[in-house]
Order: sequence, then C-alpha cells, then structure tokens
Amino acid sequence: IHFETYLDNGEAAEQMNKWLLEVSWEVANKVGGIYTVIRSKVPITKKEYGNNYICLGPYNDSFVKTEVEISEPKNDALHEAVNDMRRYGVNVITGNWLIEGFPQVVLFDLSSVTNRLDGWKGDFFEYARIGIPYFDRESNDALLFGFCVFWFIGAFLEHVKRTQKCYVIAHFHEWLAGVGLIMTRLRGYDCGLIFTTHATLLGRYLCAGSTDFYNNLSLFNLDKEAGDRQIYHRYCIERAAASCAHVFTTVSKITGIESEYLLNKKPDVLTPNGLNVQTFAALHEFQNLHAKNKEKLNAFVRGHFYGHYDFDLDKTLYFFIAGRYEFSNKGADIFIESLARLNHMLKASGSDVTIVAFMIFPTPTNNFNIESLRGQSVAKMLRDTVHNVQSDIGKRLYEICLK
Repeated sequence: IHFETYLDNGEAAEQMNKWLLEVSWEVANKVGGIYTVIRSKVPITKKEYGNNYICLGPYNDSFVKTEVEISEPKNDALHEAVNDMRRYGVNVITGNWLIEGFPQVVLFDLSSVTNRLDGWKGDFFEYARIGIPYFDRESNDALLFGFCVFWFIGAFLEHVKRTQKCYVIAHFHEWLAGVGLIMTRLRGYDCGLIFTTHATLLGRYLCAGSTDFYNNLSLFNLDKEAGDRQIYHRYCIERAAASCAHVFTTVSKITGIESEYLLNKKPDVLTPNGLNVQTFAALHEFQNLHAKNKEKLNAFVRGHFYGHYDFDLDKTLYFFIAGRYEFSNKGADIFIESLARLNHMLKASGSDVTIVAFMIFPTPTNNFNIESLRGQSVAKMLRDTVHNVQSDIGKRLYEICLK
C-alpha cells in the first residue's frame, strides 16, 4: 500500500462521502496512555480524512476549558445530528481539539442524560444480556457514554446518507467505549466497527494480583476470575465488543496472545503504537536541544542533593521510568530491583559513575517535600550570587585591562 497517495487532506474522503469516527473516553480528557495514542495519530489521520474525521468523547469541563475551541459544526449532516440530540435534552458540545491537526470533536455531557440511566440499562440487558450493578459508577458512566455515541451514530447516518451513499467507520478504544459499539452492531446500523484493546481488563487485574500471568494464560477460569474481582460485567462488555466488531485489533503481539486467551478472540490486525520521531534538519539542532535539557536536569539535581552533592555531574547517568501508578503492571518493581543489582555492580567494580533514577507516576499528593524545595531555593540563590560576583569582577577586570 502506498500510503502517500491517500494523504490528500480529505479530498478523496469527501468525494466518496467516507467518514471516520474516533470514539474514546480519552478524547480531550486525559486519563491514561490512550489520550497520547489518539493525540499522536490525529495529524496523519487528518491528512487522510480531512474534515471527515471526528473524535467523540465525554465532556470534562476542566479539560475542555483549556483544550477545546467550542464552535458549531459547519457540516450540515453533523450539525443536524447534534441538534437532533439537543432537542431531546442531551447537552452536546462541539468544536475543535487544540492539538496538532485541529480535529473536530463531539463531546457528550453525561450529567444531562443521567435520568435515562435505568431505561438504558434495561435496553442494554434486553439486547446484549449484560446487566450493570447500580454501585459501579465507572460502568454507569460507560453505559451513558455508549448510548450517547450509539444515538449520535444513528442520527448521523440518517443525515449523512441523504445526499449520496456513505461509508462510515467508527473506531472504539477499550471497554469504556464498548457499549456504543455493541449497541450499534446489535441494532444493525450500516457502519463499519473497529475495536482496539490496548490491554485486556482482566489481564490488568490478574497482573496486579501477583499471579504467574503468562505461564498460566490457558489455565484461568475467566468467569470465576472476573467474578472474584467484581468486574464480571466490565469483562462481558469488553468481550462482547471484541466479538461484535467487524475488525478487532490490539497494539502488540503480546496483547494479541492475551486477547486470544482472555477474550476468546484472536485479533484480526496488530496495530503497534509508534512514536512520531521528529527528524532534525541538522545534527547541531539536536545536540543543542540535548545540551539545554541536560542542563535543566543538572540544575534540578544540584538543588535536590544540596548538602549531599559530592558527585561529578559529567560522570552521571539519568534513568527514567514513567507510566500509570501501577507498581507491578508498569514494571516499577523490576526497575527498582534492577537498580539494586546495578548499584551492587558499580560498588564492586569501584566505578566513579553515579546513577540518578527518576520514577514518574502521576498520583494525588498531600504535601511538598520542604527539604527538597529549600535545597532548590538555596542552589538558585547561590547560582545567582556567583553570577553577580562573576559579572562584577568581569567589569573591573575589563576596566583594568583597558588602562
């Protein structure tokens, strides 16, 4: 496939009336890694679909204020579909996501449809035979979001096919978006459905529970394991979404194997997550940027270890681990163990290299480390004082040399 031929900023998509709807809980709503995945794929997807690419997500006021430019849609079919929902009391926010590619977004305010929760639970059980307990707030929100998406797809299809034949693809990410996919398929809407799991739900729970996961994949009693962890209904949603999708994808070979055993569904396609690596026109640009960022790290370390700073920064290596705050799922336990072994080897060999390791996991904090802040403050004052002295002596030296 020659991908370049499709990157025409949506001209072919408009002629064919071809649309792509990207459905995720993390559209303009940062929760985890899928937010980054979608942000990074938007620029290239926009080059293929142009304005026929729409992202659907839940409305989160704090993120929308900073990340979305609210405006009414210019496309007639999209405008009419949104207005159809608004007429029935659904608060739908439209606009453009302020990221590279500037995609159109349709966001559903779930608080405006909470009165429909019980009715939609009944409908979902009638069609999918999956019941959702009242106490699981996250699943309740997933159901509300799924039915809003399902409603929107139905209204959008009705309006977009009035002028000419249409080709609409809806791409759903993770179980939180799965309800919309299941209902769209079970009601027989004329829409291509893709479901992507970035990590199976049951797999996450099993890994976090210190099981010998990969060696026992074929031995787990799936219904029992999901029931024991009180996620049976969520597991059913994920499994049904994988089965109802026309195309089921995962992001890696290992997740594909996991899906085969835990969802009883082999992925049709593997779509590995990639990095959009910026190429620098000249090598010195990259070197300058590296030096600038390294100096920021050095400044931080000087302040952080103030009072205990007895190592050479020119012989210091920086290591990083980052991710969701899950100790074993994200490998923090292995990282710490490997640091211990490395520390032993460095001491045994008498090495003068120092390792500074950063563990970056976003989580609520209760207070600041006052000692660290004081160290940063003292280091900054000392640096400023030295600069002032240096400047003073420099002027006097200059004057003396001139005379």
